[in-house]
Amino acid sequence: MKKIEAIIKPFKLDEVKEALQEVGLQGITVTEAKGFGRQKGHAELYRGAEYIVDFLPKVKIEIVIGDELVEKAIDAIRRAAQTGRIGDGKIFVSNIEEAIRIRTGESGLDAI
Repeated sequence: MKKIEAIIKPFKLDEVKEALQEVGLQGITVTEAKGFGRQKGHAELYRGAEYIVDFLPKVKIEIVIGDELVEKAIDAIRRAAQTGRIGDGKIFVSNIEEAIRIRTGESGLDAI
């Protein structure tokens, strides 16, 4: 099993969710996040004063899936989240040793 974490632009969430459902994913976890990378934030004016917005709004998506769906899920996220502009985000993949469904006690792939 693998865990895929993707940091994307908030307005791309619906497109990414639909793309993942087409691949066959059952569920995702979404968290609102703030951060910056190469884009380093931007300056804004508020009541005549300029200030720097360091942390930009992002969305973090987390999914745990079987190894056979990893490449399809990564490709679906990348295609749906891509705008071609700086700040499109990142995808991280890590190994999951075990998953357990609390309600039933199922484990492994049965739990996801």
